[in-house]
Order: sequence, then C-alpha cells, then structure tokens
Amino acid sequence: MSDKAYYITTPIYYVNDVPHIGNAYTTIMADIASRYHRLKGEDTYFLTGTDENATKVAAAATEKGVPVAEYVDRLAEDFKQVWASLDIKYDDFIRTTEPRHTKVVEAIFTKLRDAGD
Repeated sequence: MSDKAYYITTPIYYVNDVPHIGNAYTTIMADIASRYHRLKGEDTYFLTGTDENATKVAAAATEKGVPVAEYVDRLAEDFKQVWASLDIKYDDFIRTTEPRHTKVVEAIFTKLRDAGD
C-alpha cells in the first residue's frame, strides 16, 4: 500500500423518497474515485449511507401512512439495492438511526460542550 490514504464519502442521503439520478450520479463519481485510488494501491475507505433524522423524512412517512422506522428501513434497503445494481463497491453504509452513529455524535457534542464550544 501507498503512504497516502483516502477517505471518500457521499452525502448521507435523505430518505424522504426513493433514490434518484442525482443520488446515483454522486455515488457513481465517489465509486470511480475510490476504484481509482485502489488501483493505484492507495489505502481507500468509501462510505455512503442515509440520513433518517430529518423532518422531511418524518413528513414523507406520515404522508404515506407508514411508521417512520418502517419507512426508513424500506428506503435504506432501496438505496442499497440501487447501489448493488450499479455495482457500487462501498466499504460501509451508515444510517443515522444506527446506535454506532448516535454514539459518535453524542461523544462529539459532549466534547464540544465540555470545551465550551
């Protein structure tokens, strides 16, 4: 491996609706960058995922008459399936409702508060 390391991420997409061409474009570009660096032998980590804590996500679930948790679970799977169909090779798919995400966010905000920021 090279001395260089790359962390490539897409936005964490809102799951207020199914994936669209803009989501695909961004993810394909990130996948291309990830593959390029890997071909060069550079350590590369590619992250994508979904943001499930937005007001517009809850509103979309309510509009469809579906519990929010069920709605975001379904759409997160839709994103994963679309990325698989496009042969996107990410290292991790993060969801903002996952305990591992919540734990990190809480730790960051605790450090900021404790530092007076």
